[in-house]
Amino acid sequence: MIIGVVAGCVMALLGLTYVHLALPTQTLLSDYALVQGGMLPVMIGMLALASACLFLAYGLAVREPNKSAAARVLLIVAGAGLMLSAVFPTDPHDGANTLGGELHRWGAAMFFTALPVAGWVLARGRESLARWNAVRALSATSAAALVVYLAAHPAAFTSAWINGGAYYGFLERGLVAFEIVVIVAMALAARTPAAQAAEEPGTQERPPLKLVA
Repeated sequence: MIIGVVAGCVMALLGLTYVHLALPTQTLLSDYALVQGGMLPVMIGMLALASACLFLAYGLAVREPNKSAAARVLLIVAGAGLMLSAVFPTDPHDGANTLGGELHRWGAAMFFTALPVAGWVLARGRESLARWNAVRALSATSAAALVVYLAAHPAAFTSAWINGGAYYGFLERGLVAFEIVVIVAMALAARTPAAQAAEEPGTQERPPLKLVA
């Protein structure tokens, strides 16, 4: 199962690493799409991460069709948001707002908010299993990082109070890293061996989750 999820996350990391090493430094990750040679790797990275969300949603549908319904919807929303952001680049900082830029921002908002909620919902009721406790903790950390990032963003009235303009780009990079870790953690936890899964109240032994492209 892990093949599709990990492959998508690795491709996303490779795309982000490439733009950081090969292109002039930009404030936000999405800004690299506006630099010559940056559109393709940014788009590939976003679509790869979106595919990881969809692979995970499919695997959960196979493994836990009833218990994971809400989480699957949220994962699909997160994947759709990334696809929207990939297709519609952000606006230049010194340019006017466009419809494409608005769609990009809404897509990013869908991804950043839906994914940690999906992790939290999926881990709910599995306190006896260490892997799911890790998913819950990572999801909560990702949500907290999102709050801090939004407070530091120059568009927020709180940005001036905390000098957010100086470091909100670093916060965005950390937030993306947390989201990727949450996706992988959910995939790993969903492969819990049958012996551990049997510890969950009311859970019968089921085969390991397989996500194959």
